[in-house]
Amino acid sequence: MAESESLTPADAFELLLTGNRRFVAGAPEHPNQDAARRAEVTPGQRPFAVLFGCSDSRLAAEIIFDRGLGDLFVVRTAGHVAGSEVLGSIEYGVAVLDCPLVVVLGHDSCGAVGAASAALEDGVTPTGFIRDVVERVTPSVLAARAAGRTAPDEILAEHVRHTVDLLLERSRVLADRVDAGQAAVVGLCYRLADGRADVVAARGLDVTADSAS
Repeated sequence: MAESESLTPADAFELLLTGNRRFVAGAPEHPNQDAARRAEVTPGQRPFAVLFGCSDSRLAAEIIFDRGLGDLFVVRTAGHVAGSEVLGSIEYGVAVLDCPLVVVLGHDSCGAVGAASAALEDGVTPTGFIRDVVERVTPSVLAARAAGRTAPDEILAEHVRHTVDLLLERSRVLADRVDAGQAAVVGLCYRLADGRADVVAARGLDVTADSAS
């Protein structure tokens, strides 16, 4: 059982990426997915990472990182937009469950990012609560454009970085853990075609984009 209390942020990150490499290679091991594991985690959970990702159906965390029951504390919203409920869930994972790693997971062809970009182009935003999602993604699109980054992948990377910074700015609990070296926050961009997760941001961990290759 991979207990978070026995792992450093670097250990947890390597465990996550190792699983992704297996998935990309088409050689998943499907760890911790049997009846024995189900019984093992029934009394309590000790996930080694909080995974905050987009709700896209192609982004199933336990599959793309080849993990199982009790490994990941998963929080998902469209466009990985972060409201108070998301922040509370992430703080629970870090402060109560002692997860040493928080991952923000974005992906190419993200509908929320695309909708925000389109709204800026034509001035028309969706109705209902979808509008709220688009409005929360819009600052990332504007920041990317202001920096001269207009390609879809560049806008996505900016949105992931923006989300990483937002979590640390709004959550004192998370920021304190990172400052103390007890946790790290990493932003990943997932490629739908080949299944690879690439690093685009890291706080509290010395990693580069090459780490996910």
